[in-house]
Amino acid sequence: MTVFQPKTAVLTGVLAVASLALSACGADSDASGSDGGKSAATATTAEALGGIDALAEAAKKEGTLHAIALPRDWANYGDLIDGFTKKYGIKVQVENPNGASQDEISAVTSRKDKGNAPDVLDLGSSFAQSAAQDGLLAPYMVAGFADIPDVQRDSIGRWANDYGGYISFGCDAKRVQTCPTSFKDLLEPQYKGKVALNGNPTQSGSAFGAVYAAALANGGSFDDIQPGIDFFNKLRRSGNYTPVQSTPATIASGKTPISIDWDYLNAAHTTAFKSRGLDWKVVVPSEGKFSQYYSQAINKDAPHPAAARLWLEYLYSTEGQNLRLKGFARPALMTAMKKAGTLDKSAAAKLPKVSGTPDFPTETQQGNAKGIIAQSWGKGGAS
Repeated sequence: MTVFQPKTAVLTGVLAVASLALSACGADSDASGSDGGKSAATATTAEALGGIDALAEAAKKEGTLHAIALPRDWANYGDLIDGFTKKYGIKVQVENPNGASQDEISAVTSRKDKGNAPDVLDLGSSFAQSAAQDGLLAPYMVAGFADIPDVQRDSIGRWANDYGGYISFGCDAKRVQTCPTSFKDLLEPQYKGKVALNGNPTQSGSAFGAVYAAALANGGSFDDIQPGIDFFNKLRRSGNYTPVQSTPATIASGKTPISIDWDYLNAAHTTAFKSRGLDWKVVVPSEGKFSQYYSQAINKDAPHPAAARLWLEYLYSTEGQNLRLKGFARPALMTAMKKAGTLDKSAAAKLPKVSGTPDFPTETQQGNAKGIIAQSWGKGGAS
């Protein structure tokens, strides 16, 4: 496992270049994804196309999968992409690997009915829900869909959680004398200019989660994210918050010695940086415990509809979910796999320790919180 690169970079010229490169590849594909009179573009299950083998054959004919914002070192995407290609012989083309959830949605809307549009999306939960409401996603239920907890999937399959974790603090123990263990600690003078997020919460799912966690730690709730915004405003005014986006490079250089991020990303830093002499500590703050998952979805107008559906089947398979575990992420099917005896116990034992069972905000609560952040972030100090 290599160092994680946060999925938070803003889409810029990289997207334009990638668009041209992908356009030629998408032009020759069979956009209908049809096989024997059955259309992958409208299939809501593999059975609708005659089963997983028939789906795989249709996907192989398309030959390509267009993806966006999938860093190889994020939740073990490198092994997942390689495993999918090895198993099915389908090339996965990833553009703008360090993009944010909003960048993915923008690529879908700006390239509607174009051959270079992304086939699949990996979105922060709130972004997946808004994309579904905007009619951008295709309903599709993978084989293990029923085993995903109800609160972690759309009832008709337009999105479903795949992997996730808890908001955590990562800390460079060699540059920070005492690592923080609570949101209250972050306000201490010793952390001046040291506390960073890995993106902007109006675009990044992980930064959005950090604000929600701060809200829970400061008297807020799933219905009230304002205390989280107020906390970051206070952190900014104190001089402790730095607007520098946390990445492996900024961590290694000492620019962001404290990073508020998902525990699976911070845990990966611990492993990856060890050989470089960087002592990276990780803690999940108990007073602001917030868990969230990233969701998988299919572009309603995917240029490669069969490959898109096969990709989801692979991600939610036992192989795919255990590969998530090896990347320190908690798979959505973890409970079901425990019961079935198919969970990689060794990988599960290496996850950051957290007590209790997580609660999740509803779709309405997340939507409202997202709207408040969009209106308030950057006002009063935080940026």
